[in-house]
Amino acid sequence: MRYNQVKDLIEWAAGFHARMARQYSEAAEDAENERLEMAFNYLASRELKMKTGLEDLFHDGSDHSEVLELWFDDSSDFPQPPELDHLAEQTITGTIEDAMRTATSSHQRLQALYEHRAARAKIEPEEEFFNALAQGHNSEIRNIMASMEELQGV
Repeated sequence: MRYNQVKDLIEWAAGFHARMARQYSEAAEDAENERLEMAFNYLASRELKMKTGLEDLFHDGSDHSEVLELWFDDSSDFPQPPELDHLAEQTITGTIEDAMRTATSSHQRLQALYEHRAARAKIEPEEEFFNALAQGHNSEIRNIMASMEELQGV
């Protein structure tokens, strides 16, 4: 579909976080050691937090409705960014470093997607909205890296 509303993108992103949380939870169940299980459970909880944060945008009482109802033209078959969908569908296994790479990669790609939408914004509130989401992912990457490095040192 070429024309979408901002809320479509936010709903898709919340669904993406839910799929990633499931992948991490499944990986935790199959983890070879306790530290790896802890890492995957941590990542699953962070993804669920991101999902909830996005879903709260629809119910938080703030004035995001102006932005959420905006239409935009995206000829790249949104909302199916293939790289992100591929990440959410793959089986996640490996080491803590692999988990950290997967997590940071997904957040960097979402950050880039939000930055792209901010750059194409038609009104200032839309630009601010997507810039805030992008900054949130940048912060999330830093948090994940710090926490995963702590787990490696345990």
